Amino acid sequence: MTERPDKTAALLGLAMRAGKVAAGETAAELALRKGRARLVILSEDASVNTSAKFEKMAAREDVPVCRFLPKQELGRCIGRGERSCAVITDEGFASELFRRIGGKS
Repeated sequence: MTERPDKTAALLGLAMRAGKVAAGETAAELALRKGRARLVILSEDASVNTSAKFEKMAAREDVPVCRFLPKQELGRCIGRGERSCAVITDEGFASELFRRIGGKS
């Protein structure tokens, strides 16, 4: 069972304020390449190409992937503009968000 989306969004915002989120495609890709990624969050409406790119990179690095909120809402909960993806770089935040959102590992 998944948690309420507003509580999960608040936890994602907390992770962002703690400096544990790489938000946006460029930052997310860099975090994955440097081996800092613990969880990839893709927006529900991310493009097919963006989804395929990050799912492939995450699989290569053995990082789980979740889908959560549309781009506009994903960006809003981390205090930014529209975002297709975000990478969580902290194991604690990543495991709790994965538990709440669900996804594929």
